[in-house]
Amino acid sequence: MIESSKHDESLVSFNDVQGDVLSIPHLIDLDDVSLEDLMIIFRTTKAMKEVMRSGAEKRAILTGDCVATLFYESSTRTRASFELAAKRLGAHVINVSSLGSSVDKGESLSDTASTLESMGADVIVIRHSHSGAPYLLAKKLQRTSIINAGDGQHAHPTQALLDIYTMREKLGQLKSKKVVIVGDVIHSRVTRSNILGLAKMGAQVVLCGPPTLLPSYIAPQFGKSVFANVELTTNVDEAVVDADVVMALRLQTERQKINGVTSIREYTKLWQVNAERMSKANHNAIVMHPGPMNGSVEISKEVACSEASSIDDQVGNGVAIRMALLYLMRKNRE
Repeated sequence: MIESSKHDESLVSFNDVQGDVLSIPHLIDLDDVSLEDLMIIFRTTKAMKEVMRSGAEKRAILTGDCVATLFYESSTRTRASFELAAKRLGAHVINVSSLGSSVDKGESLSDTASTLESMGADVIVIRHSHSGAPYLLAKKLQRTSIINAGDGQHAHPTQALLDIYTMREKLGQLKSKKVVIVGDVIHSRVTRSNILGLAKMGAQVVLCGPPTLLPSYIAPQFGKSVFANVELTTNVDEAVVDADVVMALRLQTERQKINGVTSIREYTKLWQVNAERMSKANHNAIVMHPGPMNGSVEISKEVACSEASSIDDQVGNGVAIRMALLYLMRKNRE
């Protein structure tokens, strides 16, 4: 599927998107999201950015709604981004973590979510170490919308949405654009969701990293389906040639059961995104990183702070994406 220009208006106001409705009741991953849904999300995100720029950040769009963030893993950017997005739209926010909650007393995830729904939570934003946890809640709860903020090594759809939105904002349509993702691919739930979304945009994806950190789940038998536009390589100098986007990934040492690289020094030498390597990409190529970064490991400070860097744009767009999703989830419940 290739993205169309149907929703590529240069300016989109909040009034322009009030008729748009998603076909999905929850956001679990991007495999369930149609191309039209993606365009609605991006169009609504653009409208939310206009709301933010206009100074009317605390519009009472979600007045009376309650958003619960249920995080069983540590998070700074994602949790703060959702909280800020909800508050800017006038919603109440309840923050729940495993530490210091009934989870410490042995309460199950299912029971915790049911309690939050009974208390009136309209949306539960969940991050969990177990893949599939958001699916469990989506099947169990009757009224509450579920947004996946990262489950195990499976998916992180809101990060992928803000990544793809940033790419489109900088480059326009992504059909045939070359997106190179470098680093700890095998442990990256962000990459899995980006692959799904970028395939629907018609982009060419190249995954690059040490052989121990490349996934085995992308095999030739998948070439006829969603992974048709994905290539794997261990040579970053070849991968970045003519790239339109180069995204570096954090080395997730906390998820590695064995050392994925011989040493940080070796990784930096062979796979770091630096100025020399970026010189082989297209002249208007952008650099991205989903964060948090290991300083001067996956990406050099020079490149991270360069004009090509869209890292700060990713962070800012994350708030707008999540504002859009909270608004669209509410419309599905009306």
